[in-house]
Amino acid sequence: MREFLVEITTAIPDGTPRAEVDDRRAAEAVRARELAAAGHLDRLWRPVGELRSIGLWRAADEDELRTEVLGTLPLHAWMSFRVTPLEPHPNDPGAAPGSASAH
Repeated sequence: MREFLVEITTAIPDGTPRAEVDDRRAAEAVRARELAAAGHLDRLWRPVGELRSIGLWRAADEDELRTEVLGTLPLHAWMSFRVTPLEPHPNDPGAAPGSASAH
């Protein structure tokens, strides 16, 4: 699988009932755990003081990432994504000796 850095910004539409927001957020947490268990979500961060997240995601290619991974998130309709495909760096201190990547 390829690795992708994904920046996600969520904008909840004005007037959305609080119960719907709470339900989708709860479902989002469940789906994130499922995607992590399946090897698609490796890490997820929230920059301090910002309402966005940055994650390290995996998929066969960007099309699969956008449709079969990110497209399955319960908050997807309210999200915008900035996807950056990644490749191993030869000086990556996390890479195992003799391999292109530690993953």
